[in-house]
Amino acid sequence: MKYDLIVIGSGPGGYVAAVKASQLGMKTAVVERENLGGICLNWGCIPTKALLKSAQVYNYMSHAAGYGVQSGVPEADLTAMVARSRGVAETMSKGVQFLLKKNSVDVIMGTGRVLPGRKVAVTDGEGNVAEYEADHIVIATGARSKVMPAMPQDGKHIIGYREAMTLPFKPQRMVVCGSGAIGSEFAFFYQSIGVEVTLVEFMPQILPNEDEDTAAQVSRSFRKMGMKVMVQSSVERVDIDQAMPGDNNAGAQAMPGDNNAGAQGMSGDGGAGGVCHVTIKDMKRGTETVVDCDVVLSAVGVVTNLEGLGLEETGIAFERGKIAVDDYYRTSVPGYYAIGDVVHGPALAHVASAEAVCCVEAIAGHEPKRVNYNNIPGCTYTTPEVASVGLTEKRALEAGKEICVGKFFFKASGKATAAGNTDGFVKMVIDKQTDEIVGCHMCGDNVTEMIASIVVARENGLTAREVAGAIHPHPTMSEAVMEAIEAAYGCAIHG
Repeated sequence: MKYDLIVIGSGPGGYVAAVKASQLGMKTAVVERENLGGICLNWGCIPTKALLKSAQVYNYMSHAAGYGVQSGVPEADLTAMVARSRGVAETMSKGVQFLLKKNSVDVIMGTGRVLPGRKVAVTDGEGNVAEYEADHIVIATGARSKVMPAMPQDGKHIIGYREAMTLPFKPQRMVVCGSGAIGSEFAFFYQSIGVEVTLVEFMPQILPNEDEDTAAQVSRSFRKMGMKVMVQSSVERVDIDQAMPGDNNAGAQAMPGDNNAGAQGMSGDGGAGGVCHVTIKDMKRGTETVVDCDVVLSAVGVVTNLEGLGLEETGIAFERGKIAVDDYYRTSVPGYYAIGDVVHGPALAHVASAEAVCCVEAIAGHEPKRVNYNNIPGCTYTTPEVASVGLTEKRALEAGKEICVGKFFFKASGKATAAGNTDGFVKMVIDKQTDEIVGCHMCGDNVTEMIASIVVARENGLTAREVAGAIHPHPTMSEAVMEAIEAAYGCAIHG
């Protein structure tokens, strides 16, 4: 069958490319080997937010008395939380199926492989292979959890993000290795529902890509809730004591002399079985510590899905382990394109979607605006939330910029005080000479909903004073943006 465009992968890059192509009049198909919506909708950003919402509700109920509401002692039912999360993912996947059908995009289920001559071979679940032709082929196969030699994932004791989303039992102790968005969100979730979490990060701060002040605030918040945070540390190895055969203990076995009973299983569940002895090295001091836990979550990043795609046979060039593309996502071979995690750039769903639109509009002969990689917002959905765009204060100084910095703490915010959570701040990094917003860093409740205003301002060249000069509604968290800018110039009213 001949198409104008075939997309391999139906994640936030792939399905957006397919829908946009169909809207522009192309006969389009999308190839998907697992679930429509890809990792983001099924095993990533969407279901994790569902879990985090459950944790937030649990925390509110645990502190209901502080809001003048009397209730019983809440119980965190991990099985029910997971079920809700999977239901949300299924709903969103069906939504993508509806969008593709609505836009007359053919869905081909199976594993895609590019062939020379602008062809795609698709192997279905029964091993049958069918070939399709297209004038244009877009590769959007995404990424998967990175496996480290010191932490070989077995899906039971040492797990990745997929297993972390569907644990059949509630562990008592967990070690999370890696404190990027994935690691920090899962560490927060499990600590919130009563798991003793140790968060291990190789870099000098958690959330390594964020501003130092933001990382310090989140670290304080994590420690305040009882989490153990270890930075400049690395997991050297994991030794597992297996449970005895036939042992139906509801969780991991305690070490001799240890009064801890191990992970508590959910009702009717046998738990993981065994104890993980995690050797963690303090890179600064050179010392090693052994932390016992029931589950180790490896969240040290992702690796692209490029194996078995036929790229070498097709002649598509690589660059530092990813597909080399130009500003409109054309590869080295005419007719083949690549977007999302398989190309260089932030591995974020909204970036993949933006690349998809740019790529397809260029294929259609339009003149799309190129993706501005200097203005990509990042969000982490812990409590407090984290949102940022642009340069950190440190990176701005390293770039030789003369800057002024303003911060407004939510402890001075009426809305934050009324809501009962004043952790966090808004920090603005401003160019002294041009009044350009060099960077914005937010930490606090709902800041992931606020960062877009700064992204829009930067995209359209608004200066810091122009943003502060616009009236911000009161009482809102967004007032902190205006206050932080005014603080940078020494004229804050409430700061």
